[in-house]
Amino acid sequence: MSLSKELEALKEFHCEDDRCVLSVYLNTYPGDPQQLNGGWRIHLKTGLKRIGEYITASEDEKELKAFNELKKKVTEEVEGKKNNLSKSVVIFAAIEPALWSVHYVQVPVKTSFHWENHPMTEEMEYMYKAYPESGVILPSYGEVRILDTAMGAVKDELVYEFDSGVETWKIRKTESTNHDRGNGKKTTAGPALEARPRTQIKGFYKGMEKVVEKLKKERGWREIHISGETDLANTFAETLREKPASCIYKNLNNSKANDVIHQIFEK
Repeated sequence: MSLSKELEALKEFHCEDDRCVLSVYLNTYPGDPQQLNGGWRIHLKTGLKRIGEYITASEDEKELKAFNELKKKVTEEVEGKKNNLSKSVVIFAAIEPALWSVHYVQVPVKTSFHWENHPMTEEMEYMYKAYPESGVILPSYGEVRILDTAMGAVKDELVYEFDSGVETWKIRKTESTNHDRGNGKKTTAGPALEARPRTQIKGFYKGMEKVVEKLKKERGWREIHISGETDLANTFAETLREKPASCIYKNLNNSKANDVIHQIFEK
């Protein structure tokens, strides 16, 4: 399910009880001074504790039981990812009817906790408007690397290689969302690709525009961003039907996916 469709489903979600949905916006950005020494853990514990105290005062045992289950589940979820946290965590959860929606995003949020009869999606919608589902394309001579992103986070990664034997582009099997790609070691394309005259670049990318259009439709991209050497980035952009949202003249092909995203969306 695309993020836009998931947001629509969340906006329609309601429960019959007065309060049953826990919405958590947690800032986990390591660069934030308040997050030093795992400050997010204190904020998570404190925020959930306050809601628990509020429910306890209402003397509704059923509501308190449901909240305590969600409290445990949310805490275990975030603690389980403590060594690989992004800038923020957004969680919407309920016991009855069941709801569990977790998002680790590269967009900073203000920490807040809500206990209502529906998910508090306003902040999530704002983030999505600023960082919609987007395709990030990194063209080079040997390959075209494509990152499928939403809200500043990488959902999937695809790599297309040029087969000089049949003059066409083919997808290379790779693990989804390979954040470890890019170890600082320079990689080079094969001799046949490196020898290709730069005047033939446009013809070189022939066929990739159809791949991009298909991905855009399937993945629900609202925007396309391109990053690469000046001539490669500009020429690839010219093959597309629509002008890209941005064109950055940097060769980021050997960078980790999250580093690429950082440079694209925080330029």
